[in-house]
Amino acid sequence: MLVKLEGLDFFAHHGVYEEEREIGNKYTVSVELEISDEADYMSDQLINTIDYEEVYQLVKRVMDEPRKLLETLAVDINQRSLKKFILAKSIKTTVSKHNPPIKGVCHKATIVHAMSRS
Repeated sequence: MLVKLEGLDFFAHHGVYEEEREIGNKYTVSVELEISDEADYMSDQLINTIDYEEVYQLVKRVMDEPRKLLETLAVDINQRSLKKFILAKSIKTTVSKHNPPIKGVCHKATIVHAMSRS
């Protein structure tokens, strides 16, 4: 079973260049958590799955902390999520920066990071 949050939009202050961190930019994050086979879905209780509101709040906290690299954001989201959500077997996070500062047209720069529980 997967819990997915797709297209979480944030305005944040990340980037290698000081100007990027000062001005800010739009970012989109998607998170996909694989749930352990031990979860009891038939109980119909939130405690037996991963609460996507809690996932959103975790992602928001990470996005509120300025970083230089998209990679750092994705790894931090993944590490914190596996620590917080005991039922998660693995996680895949996609972080996109809209209109990155390159010398050309680019709608988004995106990284994808996946991590499994060891």
